[in-house]
Amino acid sequence: MFVVKYAKLWFGLGILFMIGSIISISVFGLRLGPDFTGGEVLEIAFPENVLREDISEALVDQEVQPNIISRTGDSTFRLEFPPFEEDEEVSVEDRILDALVESLDDADETVTVVSRSTISPIVGAELRDRSLWAIAMVILVIVLFITYVFRKNSKPVPSFYYGLAAIVALIHDVLIPVGIFAVLSALDILTIDLLFVVALLSILGTSVNDTIVVFDRVQENLRKGKANDFEDVVGKSISQTLMRSINTSLTLFVVLGSIVLFGGPTIQLFALALAIGVVFGTYSSLFIAAPFLIFMYRWRIKVRN
Repeated sequence: MFVVKYAKLWFGLGILFMIGSIISISVFGLRLGPDFTGGEVLEIAFPENVLREDISEALVDQEVQPNIISRTGDSTFRLEFPPFEEDEEVSVEDRILDALVESLDDADETVTVVSRSTISPIVGAELRDRSLWAIAMVILVIVLFITYVFRKNSKPVPSFYYGLAAIVALIHDVLIPVGIFAVLSALDILTIDLLFVVALLSILGTSVNDTIVVFDRVQENLRKGKANDFEDVVGKSISQTLMRSINTSLTLFVVLGSIVLFGGPTIQLFALALAIGVVFGTYSSLFIAAPFLIFMYRWRIKVRN
């Protein structure tokens, strides 16, 4: 019952998290990667272990500067560039390789391109629009599904209140990882790519699962008439599902934490986004979605009176 007793506190913390994320996004913005803006991605192998700063310094005089330099192995790096404007005499790729070779201590050593991928700005813009539509459609479908499932549970609050509570929780769950990644992108640690969108969609799925578990228990307790007051029903339902939600999320968090610590650079950022989403998704299901039902219940009584 402590969740219901301090509902304003939990809800207020969630609002603070969301405000902080909005400020972060407004101040730092989101650095979109080649997946969404178009550009070139080179994975380059060096004959010896070099530092990220060494690569950045070697390319400082080049016309095209990398947006992000990230390590993918002991001596391999991923360089993300804006679209190249190729010269007929010497390609941009060759000029980049020449600059990197000159920066090495031994001029006889070579630098090789392991892979190169090119994404058209038109394709990138299309992927960006489709990603936004995908997130919006997933949220809409989830809300409609919850409203339909709880359509018979119209007392003491209408069924669409459950969908409304889910919207608030889902916005919370998406906004916070985006705000954190806005800071990381401003620090040149990463750019926003398709994997991050996949992570957001996965977060929506895991979060709504916990929310439905709580709502389903509320519905069951209402049907059995285990409490006379709606607030007591919500509190009892949270108590009954609290440890289950925490244990499930903790298990998933341990797995994702292991990937963050020991996985490759690309999968690490994907796992990091998921881990953040799991933590705040569990919080929203227990401390935001359910208390929101109570706020709506109190507001409904106040309006009627």
